[in-house]
Amino acid sequence: MKRLLCVATAVAMFLPVAVRAEEARVIHWWTSGGESDAIKVIADAYKSDGGTWIDQAIAGSDSARLAATNAISGGQPPTMAQFNISNQFRELAEASFLRSLDDVAADENWQAVLPGPILDVITVDGHIYAAPVNIHNPAWIWYSTEALQKAQVSEPPTTKNAFFTALDKLKSAGIIPLALGGQPWQERATFDAVLLHFGGKDMYMNFIGGNGAALVQTPEFKQVLADFKRLKGYVDEGSPNRSWNEATALVIENKAGFQIMGDWAKGEFKAAGDTAGKEYGCIVGFGDKPSYMIAGDVFIFPKSNESDTAAQTHLAKLMLSPKVQVDFNNLKGSIPVRAGVDGSNMDVCAQAGLAAVSDPSRQVPNPEMRLSPDAHGMVTDAISNFWNTDQSVDEAVAALQSALSM
Repeated sequence: MKRLLCVATAVAMFLPVAVRAEEARVIHWWTSGGESDAIKVIADAYKSDGGTWIDQAIAGSDSARLAATNAISGGQPPTMAQFNISNQFRELAEASFLRSLDDVAADENWQAVLPGPILDVITVDGHIYAAPVNIHNPAWIWYSTEALQKAQVSEPPTTKNAFFTALDKLKSAGIIPLALGGQPWQERATFDAVLLHFGGKDMYMNFIGGNGAALVQTPEFKQVLADFKRLKGYVDEGSPNRSWNEATALVIENKAGFQIMGDWAKGEFKAAGDTAGKEYGCIVGFGDKPSYMIAGDVFIFPKSNESDTAAQTHLAKLMLSPKVQVDFNNLKGSIPVRAGVDGSNMDVCAQAGLAAVSDPSRQVPNPEMRLSPDAHGMVTDAISNFWNTDQSVDEAVAALQSALSM
C-alpha cells in the first residue's frame, strides 16, 4: 500500500527519552476556520503539558482517513488519527493495528461518563479502541434570523408543514430557502435528517437497524422520499459541488434561510462573530422531544513504540478532561462527549443539545454506527442518484432495497 505520509525523524541523540515520549504526530481533517481553532485547543493543552505536537492536517475526511490507514498499514503510523464515531476503524482494530485503550478507559471511568451508543461503537470484540472527543448531531436545522424576518416567517417551524410553509415564504421573498452543498455526503445527511424529522424515530431506527429492505416498500417511507425530493425545489442553482461551509456562509450572510447540517456549522457562525439565538437559530427537530442523532469524532491510536504509547495515554486522557472538553466543543460547535462537565457557559444551541442527549430515550445512533461501510456507501449512492436525476420514488426504493439487503 502506497505510503502517503512521512513520520517525523531526526531526533537528536542526546535528547532525553522523556522528551521524545511527548512527541505526537496527529492526522486530522479539521482545516476550516472553526475546526482549526478547535483542534488548536487540544494542541495547545498538550504543548502546555510539555509535549510536541506535529500537525498533519489533510483537507477532507475521506482523504485523511485514507492517509491514516495507508500510514498505519505501511508501517509508519501516526501517534493518533481522526476517524468518525462509526465502524470506519473496525477493520484496523480487528487486524490488530490499533492499541487497546482499556487501561485508559478504566483509569478515567469511561463506562460511567460516556453515552452507551458511543461506548458500543468504540468497543470491538470487548476492547476499547478509540477515544471520542465530542458529540455532533448531523441533523440540525440552522436558520438566519434576518432572512426569516424578511420573509415574514414569524417563528421557527415546529412541524414539517410549517417548515415547507417557511421555505415557500423565503422563495417568494427572493431568498434562497435551503442552502445545500451538492455533494453526495451532504445530500445523504439531508436525507437522514428528513427521515428522522419527518418519518420519526421508529422509521429511522428500522431503516438503519436491519429492517430497512422491508421498510422502504411502505407508503410511509415513500412519502419521506417524496418529501426529500421536494426539497430540491428550494435549493439554488449554485448548489452542485458547493462545500458545506460555503453553504453555511450563505446563511451567515442572510442570503439563505435554512441549512440542514451538523453542528460543526456552528463553528463557522462563531468565527463570523454571530451569536446563537440572535443572528442565527437552531432547530433540534420537530415535536416536544425530538430525537438527537449521535455522531462525532474519535481518535484511534496505532500500535507503536514505547515512546508513542506514553504520548497516546497522555492525549487520550487530556482530550476527555473536563476543561478541554468544554473549550474544544465551544469552538467546534459540538457538545462534550463526557457527562459531568459544566456546560453553563455554552451557547443556547449547545444547551439544547446537552438537554437532549441527557435523555437516553432521545438518543439515536447515526447510520454509520449501524450500517456496514459497504451498505452505507450504497445507500449514499442511491440517495445522491435519486436527488440528482429524474428517478422515480419506486426506482429509488428498488435501489435502496438492494443496498440494504447486503
